[in-house]
Amino acid sequence: MNNSNLVSFFKDGNIIIPIYLLKHFNNLKITVDEFLFLMYLNGMGNNFLFDPSKFSNDLNLDLSKIMGYVDTLTNKGFISLDVLKNEKGYTEEVVLLDGFYQKVSLLMMEDVSDNTELNSTVFEMIESEFGRTLGPIEIEIIKAWLSNNMSEDLIKEAVKEAVFNGVSNLRYIDKILYEWGKSGIKTVSDVEDMRKKRNSKNDSDDDIDMDIVDWNWFDDE
Repeated sequence: MNNSNLVSFFKDGNIIIPIYLLKHFNNLKITVDEFLFLMYLNGMGNNFLFDPSKFSNDLNLDLSKIMGYVDTLTNKGFISLDVLKNEKGYTEEVVLLDGFYQKVSLLMMEDVSDNTELNSTVFEMIESEFGRTLGPIEIEIIKAWLSNNMSEDLIKEAVKEAVFNGVSNLRYIDKILYEWGKSGIKTVSDVEDMRKKRNSKNDSDDDIDMDIVDWNWFDDE
């Protein structure tokens, strides 16, 4: 099947494909064409109007191909169609991507289980401290720390430091690790010494740039 129109649509920058899905979409057991069409739908969010003519015009594809993709992805459990009432009380047919999100979540969980790097207790510790499951970008960041021979104990200390300061995002923790590295702090003992000196001086200065606290990881591509 010729998917040149779909490819051109993405090359033009209309939709950004998450790096994680580019690496793992084969595991979803769908074709390249189906994947690209699914990414087009994903770019609209969840629960949007089912408008095959618009999809056809946007992608410059025949309506028959669009309906073929819709049927296939529906049968494979990636999307579903439902009839809901809009804000004005009128019923309309909408596309739901809950199935797709569930499949990606399962794929991520399997990826975590199969990846030896993720056997580290750091992941479990951070999820426990944050009170939520880590996202794919966050997992890649932690893997990068471990791949660069960052001490697991040091990472955990940085997490504790962030949580103590009331911050629960990896951008902040990454900044802590960076500042510690610049200061020659490489072990838990070094961290403890730093904290003792800080407490003794009653230093109220904060070396961490608080502008990063509000960083939204799930909007970051």
